[in-house]
Amino acid sequence: MHELNHLATGPAPTFPLNSQKLDKIIVGSFMGYLRIFNPHPVKTGEGTQAEDLLLEVHLRDPILQVEVGKFVSGTEMLHLAVLHSRKLCVYSVSGTLGNVEHGNQYQIKLMYEHNLQRIACNMTYGSFGGVKGRDLICIQSMDGMLMVFEQESYAFGRFLPGSLLPGPLAYSSRTDSFITVSSCRQVESYKYQVLAFATDADKRQETEQQKLGSGKRLVVDWTLNIGEQALDICIVSFNQSASSVFVLGERNFFCLKDNGQIRFMKKLDCSPSCFLPYCSVSEGTINTLIGNHNNMLHIYQDVTLKWATQLPHVPVAVRVGCLQDLKGVIVTLSDDGHLQCSYLGTDPSLFQAPKVESRELNYDELDIELKELQKIIKDVNKSQGVWPMIEKEDDLKVSAMVSPNFDSVSQATDVEVGTDLVRSVTVKVTLQNRVALQKAKLSVYVQPPLVLTRDQFTFEFMAPEMTRTVAFSVYLKGSYTPPELEGNAVVSYSRPTDRNPDGIPRVIQCKFRLPLKLICLPGQPSKTASHKLTIDTNKSPVSLLSLFPGFANQSEDDQVNVMGFRFLGGSQVTLLASKTSQRYRIQSEQFEDLWLVTNELIIRLQEYFEKQGIKDFACSFSGSMPLQEYFELIDHHFELRINGEKLEELLSERAVQFRAIQRRLLTRFKDKTPAPLQHLDTLLDGTYKQVIALADAVEENQDNLFQSFTRLKSATHLVILLIGLWQKLSADQIAILEAAFLPLQQDTPELGWEETVDAAISHLLKTCLSKSSKEQALNLSSQLSMPKDTSRLKKHITLLCDRLAKGGRLCLSTDAAAPQTMVMPGGCTTIPESDLEERSVEQDSTELFTNHKHLIAETPIPEVSSLQGVSE
Repeated sequence: MHELNHLATGPAPTFPLNSQKLDKIIVGSFMGYLRIFNPHPVKTGEGTQAEDLLLEVHLRDPILQVEVGKFVSGTEMLHLAVLHSRKLCVYSVSGTLGNVEHGNQYQIKLMYEHNLQRIACNMTYGSFGGVKGRDLICIQSMDGMLMVFEQESYAFGRFLPGSLLPGPLAYSSRTDSFITVSSCRQVESYKYQVLAFATDADKRQETEQQKLGSGKRLVVDWTLNIGEQALDICIVSFNQSASSVFVLGERNFFCLKDNGQIRFMKKLDCSPSCFLPYCSVSEGTINTLIGNHNNMLHIYQDVTLKWATQLPHVPVAVRVGCLQDLKGVIVTLSDDGHLQCSYLGTDPSLFQAPKVESRELNYDELDIELKELQKIIKDVNKSQGVWPMIEKEDDLKVSAMVSPNFDSVSQATDVEVGTDLVRSVTVKVTLQNRVALQKAKLSVYVQPPLVLTRDQFTFEFMAPEMTRTVAFSVYLKGSYTPPELEGNAVVSYSRPTDRNPDGIPRVIQCKFRLPLKLICLPGQPSKTASHKLTIDTNKSPVSLLSLFPGFANQSEDDQVNVMGFRFLGGSQVTLLASKTSQRYRIQSEQFEDLWLVTNELIIRLQEYFEKQGIKDFACSFSGSMPLQEYFELIDHHFELRINGEKLEELLSERAVQFRAIQRRLLTRFKDKTPAPLQHLDTLLDGTYKQVIALADAVEENQDNLFQSFTRLKSATHLVILLIGLWQKLSADQIAILEAAFLPLQQDTPELGWEETVDAAISHLLKTCLSKSSKEQALNLSSQLSMPKDTSRLKKHITLLCDRLAKGGRLCLSTDAAAPQTMVMPGGCTTIPESDLEERSVEQDSTELFTNHKHLIAETPIPEVSSLQGVSE
């Protein structure tokens, strides 16, 4: 495949091409083919003509660039310079008049060549130093060296300072300077006189001698940081008074003055591939052709888009020339060698649309029909949402089954639980498809520190009416409890259709619940506990042995109203059931450990009464909200985040210090007359130890932060559950609370839990829980950043509970927010707009939200006295 490297248009070098005064198209390819075209205009639909190709030569080596100029001494005729990776060749092109029907014949002759010591990247040419009647050539190597050739002789070579990767290169004749874009993403200009008088750079190491003062140092004339890599540079000078430097970047193109100041810039909508500035008919403006990877060619007048046209290919080079009788022909070339000559214009269409028969419209009937359609659309959206789910479920059914027994051989490996034996349980996921499916991928997720033996399964093709079953094991790896025992199996697949053989992507999921015994063992009931809460029910208490048959303690068979749980890792939870007061008490030394047992108790009670045929069973919570314990977990999590930032900042400082000491030591070692180290080696060793210690501290803090976030999620689940039982919230309202309090799966340095939850709660207080229109008009910050402390978040959580206690209800609809505020009993406290107002709100809410550690004194359960040694 021929691949473009350069396209040039210009008068041909020698007779008879020079005599025609028309542009020719010269194309070089990476396959080593050099072609010269002289295309003739053809009618629409006609193919190329054989006589359009004047010359085709295979030069064997890949062609990097071709240019036309006065490259041969003793003559001002045009010659052709061809750049290869290791060679520069200059040819003359000549023609012979044909006496037969084959026409004229053309051939090229090698005038001279230069073998390069370095691999070439690109080149530019011009009258360097203001010479008359000839052009000099400057070649840039891959390692950043500029090599200047005065026609048949080599002049000098200079290394660009700090060069890493070569960029585009251009020569400005008005300022006699070379302009390039370095790997630092800045435009740099070097005067030719500075290059000529600088120290010779036959070896790269001699740049160090320049620093020591041997010869003049190569200094940049001016620089401009454009912040992106450049694709091409073009110098445009349409008058003697001024010239412009055009730079095409990856996302913008820039127009600069001679001194490097920005004349204007334009942000591009699409990724560009090539460009060409050319003369504009308007005074003081410049037109620019820009091709992009969307097969489009845009024409700008300065920064204004004047024309856009579609091309059949992605142009990688574009030029404007005069071909035959056509002026301003746009020549484009694709990377696969497709050459096209086009002009701007339109072909008139002779088709005229027939007139439509007009008929009188009955607007009353149209209004009735419109109302009926709107009603149908509204009913459909209410019944099945935006996306119809029935068809998806028909395509594929996913079910999960958790084994009731442990694996005979535990699959747990690399556990960090201590001395306890960690068991594993098998989960089977079954996929049943009705139609043919492609690229089905099953992904399984569980909450850490629960881990899976395998979490990804791929099925390239599933035939219709096919059933596939996969199995994997789940076990606990860490020494702390997960925030949830619920797992999620997600299947993404493609369903082929007649219009889309590749298939339409779809997703379906299935949730499964892991057993409590996977992370918990039977334990001794605790007599005392720091944290306690009481759940009320409307039915008689149920024996705990029937609710938790797998956790019965053999030594306490006579005690059916008390049960102990011990999590893998050490923490314990005690569950007590009252015999007559329809209450259950859960107590533990850790507040977050109450969540899983409380949730499991409510789920098993609901299942128990459903089996009994009782449908009106309900749970409630009448105690005070344990916000103080919850806030302690929030403060601990935020403390670890602050500590992590301080450790990373300190680590960055030590790393900078370490690199600075390294540079000084390397300078000392490279010096021909090394100076004493002055204890730099001792300082380097001490800094290295500090870097290692800080890196270990950062890693340890990240582990602690992850565990703290997991415990915070458990406590958040518990608080949401208690709020739902306390205010008898519906499932939709609880879902809103979960979305507000649990927006993140994990903390990141850019976005943390505290600022995200604070923004969500502030939005609820501003909308559905607002008291007045003044609160709804408050603007929230559009940018989330880490707060200084957690006081604002804690006050907003307290205010949220206060609004819910006074009758507020959660909803997402903006229409329901307005009437919501009118039915709140007793009114709601407004969102505090100052610190004084926040203090008053906090004082008003103190009586409602007390420390939950004293809850037992207010709501005693006297029937629990049957447990020996458990005091009230």
